[in-house]
Amino acid sequence: MSVIQELVKEIKNLKPVPAVINRILEVVDEPDYSMAQIATIIQYDPAITASVLRICNSAFFGLKNPAESIKDAVTLLGIDQIIEIVLIKSGAKVLSGKQEGYGFHEGAMWKYSVSSALIAKQIAQKLLFKNKSTIFTAALLKDIGKIVLDRFVMDSFEKISALVVNENLSFREAEKKIIGVDHAELGGMIAKMWKFSPKMVKIIRHHHLTDVSMVKDKEIAVVYLADCICMMIGIGVGSDGLTYRFNDQTMKELGMNSEDISKIIAEYAFNMQKVENLLNVV
Repeated sequence: MSVIQELVKEIKNLKPVPAVINRILEVVDEPDYSMAQIATIIQYDPAITASVLRICNSAFFGLKNPAESIKDAVTLLGIDQIIEIVLIKSGAKVLSGKQEGYGFHEGAMWKYSVSSALIAKQIAQKLLFKNKSTIFTAALLKDIGKIVLDRFVMDSFEKISALVVNENLSFREAEKKIIGVDHAELGGMIAKMWKFSPKMVKIIRHHHLTDVSMVKDKEIAVVYLADCICMMIGIGVGSDGLTYRFNDQTMKELGMNSEDISKIIAEYAFNMQKVENLLNVV
């Protein structure tokens, strides 16, 4: 069995993100979607409905009148908050383990993924992008390929490290050379198998700007920049983070400067604290 065949087998064993996520993202990308549409989609998934109501009615939100239905929850908290709760809850099941090949202890990949998603959303808001939820989700799940590839990276770690040291390759370039595929390519394959939209597949597949022309795609550039900011503040610096190379063109394409980045980092700390408080009741 080839490595690619083995990887496809592993992908099939991976617990997929619920189909309700795809439907929500399709709806919120439509210009005239309504709160009622979102509520209708969520209410047909009993597990997600229960989670949302439990979180909504927790002390964290301190609502005077408890939400008795998803429609109540959407009305009380707003669509953005509900979508993030659904995504964070669903993503936790996939991303919470440890990835030894990439140097992540249990929970580190999860924190890194949520941090990327929060920062990407902050950038999208600053730039007045309409599809904030798609960008949030792509940033949250962009490293899904690492979950599957981890065992193969661990088995080939010495060879990959040798290429990084001796040939000055990035960790991602070395993993592709040794294994035949890198985690971004594999992430794109997983996204496709999970029937994500072509836009989501493209962002996940190119989030490292392996094709430098992709910096012109502002959604990909946002997710890439969010990833770089995480590295800057010491989040997600696993085995591959130490050989990261920043594409300077990204800031120009997005019209951002170092002051903007400082503000985003300051705001991120506040937003992450909110998420960690939320997770205590998940």
